[in-house]
Amino acid sequence: MFQQLPVVTKNIIIINILVFLGCAAIPVLEPPLTGYYFGSESFRPWQIITHMFMHGSVGHIFMNMFGVYMFGALLESYWGPKKFLNYYLLCGLGAFALHQFISYIEIQHLMSTMPQELLSSVLQDGNSALAEHKNFVDQDAAKLNLAINVGLVGASGCLFGLLIAYGMMFPNSELMLLFLPFPIKARYFVIGYGAIELLLALANRQGDNVAHYAHIGGMLFGFMILKYWQKQGKLYS
Repeated sequence: MFQQLPVVTKNIIIINILVFLGCAAIPVLEPPLTGYYFGSESFRPWQIITHMFMHGSVGHIFMNMFGVYMFGALLESYWGPKKFLNYYLLCGLGAFALHQFISYIEIQHLMSTMPQELLSSVLQDGNSALAEHKNFVDQDAAKLNLAINVGLVGASGCLFGLLIAYGMMFPNSELMLLFLPFPIKARYFVIGYGAIELLLALANRQGDNVAHYAHIGGMLFGFMILKYWQKQGKLYS
């Protein structure tokens, strides 16, 4: 079954698995490939791409790659490999861009309200691999440290782009989900999932290490691309 997958979908899954195994075997590879905040000393330009192929756990990569397998193969069969790859990467870039923008707003706000001495204690260690493990009693200092020194990893932004594409192109197709005892139409699933991600992002709960705005960014950029293709009459070709 895996061998019958379209070429881009199959290679995306293979690359993600190889990168995950490589970083597990050689941990020193992880920091240069992680997507850090652009103001961090650990940020490198290539991270806007490489972070899409990084994952933090077996569960993380399994869920993302299962989603790519489920939705990517069908979309690639309609669009062809080039169009599908462009869409996939653009959704990932959009996810990273929105995540960076929201991080910038949060960081600037925290820095403007934080006492200088406390701010210096957060910023003094430029090595993100070490700084991300620092503990702060002050919640604002902990948030600032997290925003600057903990990077973004995962193909979730790309996957959310695939989800909204599936929902727009096949709105009435029914999905069977493990946590629901009945089928749900794709459009309702996508709308509901997007709404949940937005609520979780706005809640900004302490200790929540999921990049919800990256998920929303993948959906948002995917939606804009799809609407443009729809106007051009190229959504299904």
